This record gives sequence, C-alpha cells and structure tokens, in this order.
Amino acid sequence: MLKLCASYAGRPAPELPMLFQRILRNAVYDLLRRRKVRNTWTTLFSALVREVDESDDPLDGLPAAGEAGQTPQASLEQQQTLAVIEREIARLPARQREAFLMRYWEEMDISETAAAMGCSEGSVKTHCSRATKTLAAALRARGVVL
Repeated sequence: MLKLCASYAGRPAPELPMLFQRILRNAVYDLLRRRKVRNTWTTLFSALVREVDESDDPLDGLPAAGEAGQTPQASLEQQQTLAVIEREIARLPARQREAFLMRYWEEMDISETAAAMGCSEGSVKTHCSRATKTLAAALRARGVVL
C-alpha cells in the first residue's frame, strides 16, 4: 500500500486496484525469487557441513582435515570440492564475482551491495543471478554434486 501511495498518488481512482495488484504480485515474485536463490546456495553448501548453526557461515563449520570421525578419503574429497568451488568463483567475471561474494559470503543486502559496487540494485540482482547460474552449470560440468 505504501508503494502505491508513494508512487501513484496522482493517478485516477479506477487505476488504483490494478496498480495495487501489480505491485503486490511483483513483491511476491521478488520474495519467491530471493528465497529460491538463497535456498539453492544454502542447500548446496549445507551438504558440505555436518551441523550448521544459523548464525555461522556454512564453510566455517567444515570439519578440519583429519578430524576424528572423518576418513582420509572424505577429507580429500572435501578439500577437492572446495578447491573446485573456489576456482569456479575465481573464473567468474569481476562484477559477477564481486556481487556474488558480497551478497552470499558477506551477507550484504541488495542496497548495501549496490552502494559498495557503485551501481543500481537491479544490476546487483542481475550480476548475482548470472553468477549463480554460471557457478551451478560449471560445478555440474565438473561433476560436483552437493
């Protein structure tokens, strides 16, 4: 309702219901899209972690190599998987890598990321979307299944 009042207060009354429905639908789509992206990366990285506290970074919770209960084979596979992920992130174009790391590693919101990168929020969304698609395809091509 606030977006409608702030942006379309001067519009004729018969147009307002249609505009409200459009604003509401777009807000719901944005929410669902954000959840999908977050859930994709959370699911991918949570496969690497045994126990995750919500406040922790999933990669911080990885057991150290040779930790009790972890076989040398599992430790090696984990190290190789992390190395592949790091290489693929390094191969991303600079702006996509920057946006991806700020949003998902540094957990900055879209407006903070846009301010830090000196671009619009839409650009940040585009860079993040392209980065996640590129990473997912590259990891699948290398046989990384998380």
